[in-house]
Amino acid sequence: MKICNFCKNNLSNLCIITQTVVNLIVFRENMPSHFKVKEYCPLVFRNLRERFGVDDVDFRESLTRSQPIKIDSSGKSGAQFYQSYDKFFIIKSLTSEEIERMHAFLKQYHPYVVERHGKTLLPQYLGMYRITVESVQYYFVVTRNVFSSHLTIHKKFDLKGSTVDREASEKELEKHLPTLKDNDFIKQRIKLEIGEEAKDKLMKTLSNDVDLLTKLHIMDYSLLVGVHDSVRAEEEALQGDHNQAAGRSENSESEECDSGERWTYNTPPDSPRGAQYKEVVYEVDIYAIPSIEEKREIYFLAIIDVLTQYGVKKQAAKAAKTVKYGSNVDGISTCDPDQYAKRFLDFMDKAIE
Repeated sequence: MKICNFCKNNLSNLCIITQTVVNLIVFRENMPSHFKVKEYCPLVFRNLRERFGVDDVDFRESLTRSQPIKIDSSGKSGAQFYQSYDKFFIIKSLTSEEIERMHAFLKQYHPYVVERHGKTLLPQYLGMYRITVESVQYYFVVTRNVFSSHLTIHKKFDLKGSTVDREASEKELEKHLPTLKDNDFIKQRIKLEIGEEAKDKLMKTLSNDVDLLTKLHIMDYSLLVGVHDSVRAEEEALQGDHNQAAGRSENSESEECDSGERWTYNTPPDSPRGAQYKEVVYEVDIYAIPSIEEKREIYFLAIIDVLTQYGVKKQAAKAAKTVKYGSNVDGISTCDPDQYAKRFLDFMDKAIE
């Protein structure tokens, strides 16, 4: 299979990722020698996909039917993120060091997922690949998208439970959907109101997941929170209907008859029009938790960034921040795994009602 010149000149482009995934799944035997793909731990990831209820055919279809879409990331790691065309899956670039960490993490993560019957808020890792193009290696991991493929996210938070340097930058705030942080969450007096019973279940799951991370000496993870505002979504839908009606009135009668598809665009098959604004599809929105009825919000919650161990670098970072900000370790994001876990869970316990 020939690689296009555009891909050769821009290997980070989503075109190379799409061609890679297609080659991996369909054309692996016919790939040219200068373009190679390695699938890491295929049996483990196949079992993980099964545990997480991801059908292999659907997985392949999502990644190969159309090119992934690049996502703007506010992270400090420099990783590149892509979203499958149907918004079900996320493709993230990794470093060779992170690949090694993933292998070590999988040894504990896989049996944990089996033991928990897939009931976890940890990332749902579904595949990991190495791409070699003319002796240059690139690494990617595929996870399930935390957010809904059909419900709009109106607010997004990355929460660690710390308060030092934990607010969105001015540059971040200029984005259409900025990633807000702990101090922004506190200043806006946000509460995730899901009710006592749902909170108990959620905190138990979080506690189990955090226990695993602590045993593996992992810290610096976050709770990714997406908020869907049902009232705002209905207002946006009404405005959209108004705009569509105004646009149709300007068309001819024949054009109006041909425009019916626009009314059901992005609506799941066999679902009523506008259902994406009113209900959760639990088969795909597996991270969704509805708020109490009067709040009329839907929350999407998951733990992310779970590959950072408390090693020499992090210990040095803690020492430097302690000198800069004082010995108030509760406010500094870098601390040992036990302290990190306690502070993280305490913060979430206060944030969730």
